[in-house]
This record gives sequence, structure tokens and C-alpha cells, in this order.
Amino acid sequence: MTSEITLFVNPTAGRGRGARAARPAASALRAAGFSVRTVLGEDAADALARARGAVEEGTGALIAVGGDGMVNLALQAVVGTGTPLGLVAVGTGNDFARSLGMPLREPAAAGRMIADALKCGRVRDVDLGRVGDRWFGAVLASGFDSRVNDRGNRMRLPAGRFKYDLAVVAELAALRPIPYRITLDDGAVREVEATLVAVGNGASYGGGMRICPGADLTDGLFDVTVVGDCGRARLLRVFPTVYRGTHVDLPEVSVFRASRVELAAEGVTGYADGEPVGPLPLTAHCVRGAVRVVGP
Repeated sequence: MTSEITLFVNPTAGRGRGARAARPAASALRAAGFSVRTVLGEDAADALARARGAVEEGTGALIAVGGDGMVNLALQAVVGTGTPLGLVAVGTGNDFARSLGMPLREPAAAGRMIADALKCGRVRDVDLGRVGDRWFGAVLASGFDSRVNDRGNRMRLPAGRFKYDLAVVAELAALRPIPYRITLDDGAVREVEATLVAVGNGASYGGGMRICPGADLTDGLFDVTVVGDCGRARLLRVFPTVYRGTHVDLPEVSVFRASRVELAAEGVTGYADGEPVGPLPLTAHCVRGAVRVVGP
């Protein structure tokens, strides 16, 4: 493996933590004897093109510095290439890094762990989800949570996460069950009234909400969590249990496992790793060992 590696940096992640985190991570990698170059982009498309260029030039590893959005971009650059992906998780969610057991918001510690893993050859292949030509590492979300994202993204004010808090309140006021048509790889069609459906390659989304607590990054299968028809009061009681992953024991919740999942519902957008992938219907495939990652 070449000793030259690439930091793929989002300078705006975590209100500027991305740019600040790149320095201690780079210092830790250089102290371990690696030559480090940094890739920035003017926008997402430019950043992805630059990351792909670094991979094509034979970088020894691509290290994403930022949150889940930056990690998702990095996945598009390295999938299927054999180039190891490392994560310096300094964003708001960090859910793929959490599933991999990486340090969160500790860039120097993450840099040291990555350096040690690269030197020892401690890399492994993990699964990814694919929707069309888009790849995701954590969760494909749809339903109540995706409608919150839709509404929050449309709001110009207030700034920051508070607008999503307001979006939650607004969507709770408008809460209605969504008629879903779910087709798994057994061919059976399940027509259900649901509050949300989450397709998990990893266990969590939204910064540690364990929506698919049993998901395994190496089993070649998604965990599909279906939260059935909940009224507002019941949903507010269910919501806190998602952080512990105990919601799957409730009667309103069903979990399926499949390598292929088709979701169809009117007026619902799918979000993968927090990024919009388009309106339903969408079909997700779990691809075993799609990406090589550096980690503990």
C-alpha cells in the first residue's frame, strides 16, 4: 500500500468542525509516516470528482472528514475500487462511523486509529445499500422522518437544526398513516398502513437513533423496520425508545430481513444517509462486501 493517502474534507461540517478536524487528523497520520494530501470541492459534484480523481491516481486510502453527507460522497468514490475508506467523523449524525465503531468527534484519535489500522492491514469489507446508481452505508428512510426532512429543507428560516424541530411539530400535526406496498426478495407483497419504513444496512440514523438495531454490516441483508399506524400520542411515546432500539419489541413495529426491498407509496421521498434519493417507488439492493473500510 502506498504511503500517500488523501483527506477528503468538508470544511462546513459541524459548523466548521470539518476544516478544524482535518488538521489534527492530518498531524496524526503524518506522525505515523504517511504523506497526506487534502481534497476540497467547490460543491458536492466538484468534491466527488476530485475524490474519484485521487482514487484513480492510486491513493492508498481516502479519509472522509465530516458528517454522514461527506461519508456518503466518499462511498460513491471508493465503492468497488478496493481503495480503503477511513472516517474522521465530526458531523452531526455520524451514523455510518458509529456502526463501524469509529471515534466520534475526536479527530486526532480517529487519525491515530486509521494510521495504526493501515500499518497493520486492519481493513475489512462491509456491505452497502444501492438505489439505482446511488450507494448508502446506513439507512434508507421513508415516511414520517423523510417528510420532516422535506419540510425542513423547504424552510428558509430559522437556520440550523431548529427548523427541523419545527418541521417535526408541523408533521405531527398533519400525521396520517401512509399506505405502503413493500416487496421483499421472497416475492411476497405486503400492503400496510405505516408511519415510516426504514431500510437499514447499518443500525442507526439521525445521530444515534437505532431504528434498525439488529442490522449487521456483513450479513448481506437489510433489516427493514416498519412502524405501523401510530397516532400522535402513541408516536411520541414510541419515539424515545428508538434511541435504545427497544421499539422493535412493540406491537406496532415489524422487522423483516431481505437483500432486496422495493418500497412504493404516494407522495413520499426516500432519504439515504440523510440525502434525498428521490420519490418512491424505490428499490434497494444490499451488496455484500461492496466497500473496504479502515477501522477498529
